[in-house]
Amino acid sequence: MVPKKVSPARPVGMLLAPGAGAGSDQPALVAIDGAVTVAGLTVERVDFPYRLAGRFRPDQPAVLEETIRTAARSLADRLGVDTGALLLGGRSMGGRICSQVVAGGLPAAGLVLISYPLHPPGRPDKLRTAHFVGITVPCLFISGTRDAFATPEELTTATAAIPKPVTHVWIEGGDHSLRRRDAAVAEAVLAWLCSAWP
Repeated sequence: MVPKKVSPARPVGMLLAPGAGAGSDQPALVAIDGAVTVAGLTVERVDFPYRLAGRFRPDQPAVLEETIRTAARSLADRLGVDTGALLLGGRSMGGRICSQVVAGGLPAAGLVLISYPLHPPGRPDKLRTAHFVGITVPCLFISGTRDAFATPEELTTATAAIPKPVTHVWIEGGDHSLRRRDAAVAEAVLAWLCSAWP
């Protein structure tokens, strides 16, 4: 007999995906993993196929998205819950792909998006926001105030299209890499988690 999956009121797991130039050992993801594991969540950090194969060019979007869907379902199965009990997110491209998957219909408890790449540097006309209207879960955006991929004003304006609660945390003086700000990022994720699901 297959055990029935439960839908707890509070997230029980988190799936984290790295930015395009990194793997699952990206320092910010490791820091978040440590912080939320102490808070009782089970964390899975994902590597995309191109990284596992030793390539530097990201896979096609369909491959990236399927990687997230498969990893989320695997983590949910391992925990005996449905994916609606998981938080999904990550840094830059990894977070963007998670947001696209959730907007595309994968149930989730919420999204944690660090250094969301709203547009390529210097190309504010190339917005990556068409799917925002389809995001129906609470979202946390953590970005530096000097991020060339999205100014605070641009990101605040764009995320107004998301119909569920959006929380912004700004790392003063931080650029897209948020280098040496990993502890601050992890603290912000933990604070949001405790506030949204007390």
